[in-house]
Amino acid sequence: MARECKQKRPIPRRLKGFRDITSETVRARDTMIATIRGVYERYGYTALETPALEYVDVLGKFLPESEAPSGGIFALRDEDDEWIALRYDLTAPLSRFVAMNFQELPTPYRRYQVGPVYRLEKPGPGRFREFYQFDFDSVGTGSMLADAEVCMIMCDTLEALGVNRGDYIVKVNDRKVLNGVLEKVTAGGKLSSDISLQVLRTIDKLDRLGREGVEQLLGEGRLDESGAYVEGVGLQPEQISRVMAYLEIKADTRQTTCDRLSELVEGSKIGMEGVDELRQIDEALTAGGYGEDRVEIDPTVARGLDYYTGPVFEGVLTFDIVDDKGVTRQFGSVFGGGRYDDLVQRFTGQKVPATGASIGVDRLLSALLTLGKIDVDSTTAKVLVTRLDKKLTAEYQKIAGQLRDAGINTELYVGTQGIGKQFKYASDTGRIVAVVMGSDEMEKGEVSIKDLKLGEELSEEIGPDRKAWLKQQPAQFSVPRSDIVKAVQEVLARHA
Repeated sequence: MARECKQKRPIPRRLKGFRDITSETVRARDTMIATIRGVYERYGYTALETPALEYVDVLGKFLPESEAPSGGIFALRDEDDEWIALRYDLTAPLSRFVAMNFQELPTPYRRYQVGPVYRLEKPGPGRFREFYQFDFDSVGTGSMLADAEVCMIMCDTLEALGVNRGDYIVKVNDRKVLNGVLEKVTAGGKLSSDISLQVLRTIDKLDRLGREGVEQLLGEGRLDESGAYVEGVGLQPEQISRVMAYLEIKADTRQTTCDRLSELVEGSKIGMEGVDELRQIDEALTAGGYGEDRVEIDPTVARGLDYYTGPVFEGVLTFDIVDDKGVTRQFGSVFGGGRYDDLVQRFTGQKVPATGASIGVDRLLSALLTLGKIDVDSTTAKVLVTRLDKKLTAEYQKIAGQLRDAGINTELYVGTQGIGKQFKYASDTGRIVAVVMGSDEMEKGEVSIKDLKLGEELSEEIGPDRKAWLKQQPAQFSVPRSDIVKAVQEVLARHA
């Protein structure tokens, strides 16, 4: 007789760069998102959800003169042999949505969206291929009031989440000023768009690489931490000096910084436009009561994405942490964004101004946990109805239903373990109250309420006379069954 083939079992494994998220983190994240949503809606933003999958050309991710998608995205062909991909961010899908519905949307159209995005990049510590973003954007207005509002929302959001003033700063710059600086660097000429973008991305690394590292990358290049040589932009020494002088121009006040920037880019039309936009933002912030302690103009903010056309923003947490290498440093950026007036135009040919920002949800959540500003309790139901006598299961179900009807999250124990294991289960899962009823209590019309949290606290204090303590049972008492809701509410309130 032929030997039966043994079915091969799949190996439980997870995709590289992805992760499983447990209940504690999910609940903490949901709490944080609810607070952020409240701030966005306070300013009049409304929700939008777009698909996780988009056509690759919608995302703008084709290589030049190529029919294959560029790197950095998860792409595949659909049943019509068209390239589709998981969304890289939430901004490109928004632009597609606006282009498809422009005539029906209000002007400006103000939306927020939260959800996962996907990037096919090298994973590392704290760097994943799937992560959450929470965006808000105003589409259809070129007013700098909208850009100033982005800064205000950043401040209000961080403060609503418990981040104190002094532990964060919102930084503002303008890409037009940067372009004006690059014009001055080339003595009125113009760098290629590729070189200009390389310069901007190099400036954006100032916090990480320091002045010397940026200077090296603006020139011939540098050795990175791994010892590999990174080729530089190739600017001449006098050009590098001009760029570095620009990076050190920040003053104590927004107005003074604007004055200095104006002197630096004088003669550059686009540079002066950028300075004027920064002045308008400063005026709106000042009128709204947002001083330099909350929002500053910082010429070092560049934002590496090439679609930004005007003001750019970064929300930075300034408190110190110790990183994985044991180095003390500031936590860093959790908010980022800017003005992008050309993205919708890709679809319609019509210029549609837009501005907004995005929160790195996972990174901000990590910061709030570090600060102790958010609850990590994974417990949903605080009450467990135990089953002491399985013949009374129908009565236990009625009790659980009565508590739920009163708005109390309640779990009925559905396992097969004895009462001792049920109490352990209640303790392990963070329950505060256990409801106990045997045949004796049933006959008397009573239930026992066990305050598990108080019991744990008292058990740590008891002396050698444990029998006397058990006899007193200070954490357990009986009440008429009709009073169960009130009794449970009082115990829960005690530990709220």
